[in-house]
Amino acid sequence: MGVSFHEMELLSRSLHNAHRSAVQAELHAEGLEKVGHPMLVSILQSAGEDPEGQCQAQRELADLLHISPAAVANSLKCLERDGYVRREPWPKDARRNRVILTEQGADAVEGCRKVFRRVAARMLDGFTPEELEQLAQFQRRILDNLTRLDSHKKE
Repeated sequence: MGVSFHEMELLSRSLHNAHRSAVQAELHAEGLEKVGHPMLVSILQSAGEDPEGQCQAQRELADLLHISPAAVANSLKCLERDGYVRREPWPKDARRNRVILTEQGADAVEGCRKVFRRVAARMLDGFTPEELEQLAQFQRRILDNLTRLDSHKKE
């Protein structure tokens, strides 16, 4: 009989929502609920380790996170207000701002990464190494399909 596309879509949405809820609950338990977009601070930390800091522009952050530049701007404003980041002029172009993690932001990144590891461990509990490899292959294929679809829309 097989699984319908509708069932797959519902399962995908349910999985996404359950993962998001688990992450939010863990962030709340750690006192990190104000870090509205934990992947954003994680990317900012990685970019801060790059001397050029090339991926710190809002457009590039939006592309990495698959969200709109306006959503990035709103998240950054909240992170700055709550003391996780600060903005300073870009060394090579004073018209642009770099977003720099504060010490509080760096601590939050580590907390967020711990949360992601705990949620992933819970999510993948009971899978064999072979099943995990197969799952990763399927997820890469889905991501490739979706990325290819996005590139077709831009043409």
